[in-house]
Amino acid sequence: MTSSSSVRVKEAVVVIPSEPTPNCVLALSTLDSQLFLRFTIEYLMVYRPEPGLDRASTAARFKAALAKAMVPYFPFAGRVRSRSDGLGLEVVCKAQGAIFIEASSEHYAIADFEKGPKTVTQWRALLSLNVPDVLKGLPPLVVQLTWLRDGAAAVGIGINHCICDGIGSSDFLNYFAELTSRKDNPKPKPIWDRHILNPQTPLKQKNRVIPPEFNRVPDLCGFMNRATNNLKPTSITFNSRRLTELKRTALRTCQTGEPFFTSFETLAAHVWRTWAKAIGFPPNQILKLLFSVNVRSRFKPGLPEGYYGNAFVLACAQCSAGELVERGVGYGSGLVKQAKERVDSEHVRRLSELVSESRGASPDSVGVLILSQWSRLGLERVEFGMGMGKPVFVGPVCCDRYCIFLPVAGERESVRVAVAVPAVAVDKYHRFINE
Repeated sequence: MTSSSSVRVKEAVVVIPSEPTPNCVLALSTLDSQLFLRFTIEYLMVYRPEPGLDRASTAARFKAALAKAMVPYFPFAGRVRSRSDGLGLEVVCKAQGAIFIEASSEHYAIADFEKGPKTVTQWRALLSLNVPDVLKGLPPLVVQLTWLRDGAAAVGIGINHCICDGIGSSDFLNYFAELTSRKDNPKPKPIWDRHILNPQTPLKQKNRVIPPEFNRVPDLCGFMNRATNNLKPTSITFNSRRLTELKRTALRTCQTGEPFFTSFETLAAHVWRTWAKAIGFPPNQILKLLFSVNVRSRFKPGLPEGYYGNAFVLACAQCSAGELVERGVGYGSGLVKQAKERVDSEHVRRLSELVSESRGASPDSVGVLILSQWSRLGLERVEFGMGMGKPVFVGPVCCDRYCIFLPVAGERESVRVAVAVPAVAVDKYHRFINE
């Protein structure tokens, strides 16, 4: 567990399910077992409680609700490990438990979260159990409740990405919050059924097509040194008016006659283009935008409601830096739209087969900006009750070069864009993003 002078840990305990749960070993799916998912999703939510909130009873209710939530979601109390045959991952379920931490900070107040962090790891201590290797027997679930100096509360949550995706983690967190707020008999229906997304037949070698997200591109500029050194977080909010203007601009500059673009398509293209323009890649450097596409309704015959495993694949928009910058946001929006449309049931099947056959299949880092959309997960609705209300801030614990679209409290149509860019490019990034 990390320590920091900015946060003092009062208690760190193992919480086990409140009722007996199955003693078993559950296989994770092929998509769950992908190499690039072997990390912890780390959420940070900040609340402004009503005055006079009893901290001791609040912490006790958090622990009790966590214990109850892990009854239907019992794999969160297990441990993830590699299968003995080397063909993926599994969860050993013996009610080993999750970690709950209560802490306090005289360093942070709610105002500190209004403009985002000043450094990439500024808020690290608000989820002080950092899990660098999710296969080393550590709990897949960590919850930290930190009381801030002005009476606000920060809730940091770490969830092993091998067990669930963003939608699955949000379903769990909202159920956990309902138990904490003691709402009447919440009825979760978490579905395991990981076999559904596994390949049904062995991959035929002649049909083996490497999708663009797994293809490597030549490094013509010392990409990692240029794009990842001395990173500084940025945070910019797009309200509905700005998003509408951006879509109009995209349609005006699009050369393929698209009838419309979604807000996601245009904002993703705008951020990708701005990032590339600010860093100043050479025109012939191939760049990729990788972003997740939910396949719950795209996969045939479909996934059951309550499925909380990884049910997304990466879509890939790709072009040269020169094309991306010079041809405008409409061109980039078209690339993003086309990348989304390529994700169908057949694409998911082929990807599952490829990952199953080639355990090392993983996106390369050269030329890549990864985008994750948290703004539609429902994290802004995670309400723990007890007078805490809805979160006034939702974001990652640490901000890095991966771009995240975040919800904005009280503004359903707005999106906050968080991404860390090299310090030398920050001023240009801010200027170009607002053009």
